[in-house]
Amino acid sequence: VQCRSKGDPVLYSSDPAGMNRDMRRMTLDALRDLNELQAAEMGHPETLTRISQYELAFRMQTAVPEVMDISQESQKTIDEYGATPGGSSLANNCLLARRLVESGVRFVQLFDWGWDFHGTAEATGITKGLTEKCASMDQPIAALIRDLKQRGLFEDTLIVWGGEFGRTPFREGRTAKSKVLGRDHYPDVFTMWMAGGGVKGGFEYGASDELGFSVAEKPVHIHDLQATILHLLGFDHERLTYRFQGRDYRLTDVHGHVMHDLLA
Repeated sequence: VQCRSKGDPVLYSSDPAGMNRDMRRMTLDALRDLNELQAAEMGHPETLTRISQYELAFRMQTAVPEVMDISQESQKTIDEYGATPGGSSLANNCLLARRLVESGVRFVQLFDWGWDFHGTAEATGITKGLTEKCASMDQPIAALIRDLKQRGLFEDTLIVWGGEFGRTPFREGRTAKSKVLGRDHYPDVFTMWMAGGGVKGGFEYGASDELGFSVAEKPVHIHDLQATILHLLGFDHERLTYRFQGRDYRLTDVHGHVMHDLLA
């Protein structure tokens, strides 16, 4: 479910104009009765699934606005994250993530745009853009980890921070004559970090060469990372397969391995 920082936190979660909660409840009850009749006649399991989905959506209409309202937090907590209720920021999203986890949501994904430092303008250069971006991230991420620990949620919550690629160790060619330093996309070497949820803390695994051009020690393929995450979540990645065009596929392809050195 995609959440939004402005307007309805989840699209279409508000009651339509002219319909109150009691009317919505009566409508869903009538739909349930009709679906149960169809399920008894047709015996199709999707019909029963539809009933449960409608009920879940109805409960979300009540629960979502409350859990999404970070203004209910103490001023001390808001300040620790650097959040601004009613605004849109990574700090707000980190605080919201903690509230969602605390309320029982099992998977939360945060997006933080603006890491494309090609150097085509001062704001997208390494010196100014990257420095400011890192500063905007450090406080809320640290606050999230502290908050989860204080509430006893850290050991049961796996945090994975990363992106889809790194940046080149040399400046970008199209800005070679510019005074602003920039970097291009670079998938060969990049870093991700994990915390909580069964991973070992306080250490680094692997290393790049002195230029940051290639992996020099203990390479971890993306399929290895996925296998490790699945393992921490209690899944055997080798059994998580699906059939497509006559072949069995799995998320970790044919060579993903659990990185046991990363586990606590």
